[in-house]
Amino acid sequence: MEKKIIHKDLASGRWFTFSFVKQFANVGSDVERTIQWRKRGNNEYSQQALERALELLDLTIADPKNKNRLKEIVRVRNMFADHYMGINEFSFADEYWQQYFFDFAYAEAIQRGR
Repeated sequence: MEKKIIHKDLASGRWFTFSFVKQFANVGSDVERTIQWRKRGNNEYSQQALERALELLDLTIADPKNKNRLKEIVRVRNMFADHYMGINEFSFADEYWQQYFFDFAYAEAIQRGR
């Protein structure tokens, strides 16, 4: 079964033009949506945001410029997926993920001069 690509434009190569910080800031946006929709009880939208976040993490893993961070990125992907789809082996709270990705959004905003 072929996996459906959600971010066709980004998957076609545009994602690789983003800095690592910008990539993780964008992942963080879908992580935040995953959390917020789940808190509001909309499991369908939460699941869709989760799938988008995981796809963006997969694209980040595939980006050749991130090869020196590959271990970190794969670990984040696996731990985030476990938090939402597994047994939450590491006992992370939603707030952990919000803070982790907020730092990248903040850094991206600084880089853009905001």
